[in-house]
Amino acid sequence: MKQSIQLGWMLLLSILITFSACKDDTTGSTGTEFKKTAEYSNEVPLHWNNFLLEIERFTPGYRPPVSGRAFAYIGLAVYESAIPGMPDNRSFGDYFAGLSLPEAETGVEYHYPTAVNAAYAYMFTRMFPTAPSAQAAKIVAIENDFNSRFQNEVSTEVFERSRTWGRAIAQAVYQWSQTDTNGHDAFLNPHPVNYVPPTGPGKWQPTFPDNTRALLPYWGSVRTFAANNDDKCIDPLPYSTDPSSEFFVQALETENKVNLIKSGQNYEDRWIADFWSDDCAALTFTPAGRWIAVSNQLVDAEQVKLDKAVVVYAKMGMALCDAGVRAWGEKYRFNLLRPVDYIRLVMGHTEWNSIMCPDGTGQYYTPPFPAYPSGHATFGAVAAEVLTAEFGYNHPMVDKCHLGRTEFIGTPRSYDNFYDMAVENGYSRLPIGVHYRMDAEAGLDLGYRIGRKVNSLPWYK
Repeated sequence: MKQSIQLGWMLLLSILITFSACKDDTTGSTGTEFKKTAEYSNEVPLHWNNFLLEIERFTPGYRPPVSGRAFAYIGLAVYESAIPGMPDNRSFGDYFAGLSLPEAETGVEYHYPTAVNAAYAYMFTRMFPTAPSAQAAKIVAIENDFNSRFQNEVSTEVFERSRTWGRAIAQAVYQWSQTDTNGHDAFLNPHPVNYVPPTGPGKWQPTFPDNTRALLPYWGSVRTFAANNDDKCIDPLPYSTDPSSEFFVQALETENKVNLIKSGQNYEDRWIADFWSDDCAALTFTPAGRWIAVSNQLVDAEQVKLDKAVVVYAKMGMALCDAGVRAWGEKYRFNLLRPVDYIRLVMGHTEWNSIMCPDGTGQYYTPPFPAYPSGHATFGAVAAEVLTAEFGYNHPMVDKCHLGRTEFIGTPRSYDNFYDMAVENGYSRLPIGVHYRMDAEAGLDLGYRIGRKVNSLPWYK
């Protein structure tokens, strides 16, 4: 009998030890259940991502692909800082080659808003080192404002542990960014003088009226998160100056759409062109930033919790980064001339110009890089895939990104789903005069494929 009792106690002790070893890391040694990431609001990431649109707008060198890359590394750092409180999600510390992340302490409490705030502040300071003084000061102010609140909400021990954790994660992600030599500091030299564009029929050259040197011609070699060099576009239409050719017909379509707007007709196309024209430096956020702005509206309207918010922003950042890398890689693989040059040089309409980004003197602008595929369309398509995965296919959207703007038509537009937004975004580059229809179609196809790859990354256990 005595031996049976001893065996029973040994069995019970074994069960208790096993249970203790298998406890969730969010449970302390006293059995206290620590709050998980999902129990906090989206306030911290939403505030920082609203500010993100301002800092990328005014920081020199932050053109669309550069911004997309910054969004990815910031989003990854913040996601990883919240991971210890997200038991269903997995870390990418053992997934991306060369990324080495610190490990969180087990059985201790973290205050995830504090950790996330620390990660944002660290990454903003380092990813935007040339930010104007007004925006640089706001980084400090935002971090301090949140910290002042959080210090009163948790113990000093928990606050300091959480802040140290967020900074440590961000530092590791930033160090990984530095190893991407083709992308890390490219914003300092976005128009390299050593790049000489190829010449020949149909090849892109610096365009009228400013003839700016090529933007980021080597961007196709920047590190990606899910896409790779196999993510390509089909060849564009064969270049031809024959008026009966499909190439000529597409150039004529772009010219006619712009001319209708110039003559005061087709208000709908004018509205669409203005509404999606986010490529005017310092006037608005970039075309990549546009999809952070859309994400902000959704995160706010849906009142998603902190765990979902950090996933949305990390996914969106990675998707926009990869979209920029692959679209620019393809642009400089094909080096296709812009409609403005075709219309002026081939069609002989030497006074014609786009209606993009007026400079106040009556001159307009064409982005300084090849036409095919459309970066706008690629960014929109990857975003549509991410937003659909996170918020659902039949999710209506009233986009208020430019509500209140008077320099252009910023009146909100309504959509039945995110794919409708992506298609209209791609189309908008025709009536503004900077793309052919094939550019938009190729960009959408490329972006959808990349977006699905980002969604398929191992986000969950």
